[in-house]
Amino acid sequence: MKLIGLDPGLRATGWGIIKIEGNNLTHVADGTIRVPTSLKLGERLAALFKGLSSVVEIYSPDEAAVEETFVNRNPASTLKLGQARGVVLLVPALSEIHVGEYSANVVKKSLVGAGHADKSQIKMMVKTLLPGASLKSADAADALAVAICHAHHRRSQARWEDGIRVAISQEPRETGRLE
Repeated sequence: MKLIGLDPGLRATGWGIIKIEGNNLTHVADGTIRVPTSLKLGERLAALFKGLSSVVEIYSPDEAAVEETFVNRNPASTLKLGQARGVVLLVPALSEIHVGEYSANVVKKSLVGAGHADKSQIKMMVKTLLPGASLKSADAADALAVAICHAHHRRSQARWEDGIRVAISQEPRETGRLE
């Protein structure tokens, strides 16, 4: 199974592809979609859409994971980032790819064990978990971290769902008769 992790941004959106085989994670590719700031907002969003669509078409991921938007003090910047994030969520959804969403703290906790880890700790753990990863940019490293987080969480989710199925199958069934 291939996962794509995405770190949304209007100037730069990081992406990273990993492959899951059992408990093993393997780096496939990573990069950054850079959108010229000289373009108008609509053109920037279109460029982001085209760039990300190309990545999804080339690598055909089975699932996607997106980092949730960090709300900062500048409402205009937050709104623009939210619009870019909308595009980042839309591209895999249009390809009928399941999209998981994770806060930055959950991603950091999944990789480092602390929700307030700094970027250097995240990058070091990504390199440790994905030997040979090129990490072409900080945005790409963050995207790979999101993909790794999703890989860990989807395993836990699958175990939880399996446990629910087993519990349900072992419940006594009502016969519908009055005794």
